[in-house]
Amino acid sequence: MTAMEAWYMDDSEEDQREPHRLVPNQPVSPDRLRELGVFHWKLNADIYETDPELELIRKEQGYSYMDIISIHKDTLANYEEKLKMFFEEHLHLDDEIRYILDGQAYFDVRDKEERWIRIAMTKGDLITLPAGIYHRFTLDRTNYTKAMRLFVGEPVWKAYNRPADDFDIRQKYATASNSACFFWVLRDDSSSYMVVRLKRTLSWR
Repeated sequence: MTAMEAWYMDDSEEDQREPHRLVPNQPVSPDRLRELGVFHWKLNADIYETDPELELIRKEQGYSYMDIISIHKDTLANYEEKLKMFFEEHLHLDDEIRYILDGQAYFDVRDKEERWIRIAMTKGDLITLPAGIYHRFTLDRTNYTKAMRLFVGEPVWKAYNRPADDFDIRQKYATASNSACFFWVLRDDSSSYMVVRLKRTLSWR
């Protein structure tokens, strides 16, 4: 499993599509992201329609709903307004699961110390953001991405802009410790791939 690149952000007012790296750069490890409940798979997006690895992940995680969105000025209605909406700091009451089929984008997430972490998403990256985490989304300078949106059960599109601390799911997330179980699956051709099973344990203060 190839790690995504992630780093702590600066606080400049520069275009949101810029990388916003600190100088010197302060990278964020996959282990640190997992501690925040953010999980990642690297898949072959060229075969997403028939990919057995994707099907196995969907089965294991219960991702029963899927659709595809193309974010570009020529394909998305109210493009500029949607980008502004996506970049408002918000949370969801359900996990957010996105699989990049083409193009590039950024997800920004808050760590437990309120610092922004920028996660660079490229073709083949599948990411899950836990319910209750404050986050936002933007394109990068290429101004294009195509993504699969996955849900457990019926899709829930509602975003709650910050402040949203009164929601139970936010309070649970803020006091939760996140962990993951890893196991290897052997394929018929004797190669293998890693599957991540999410497990969240709440520790109430």
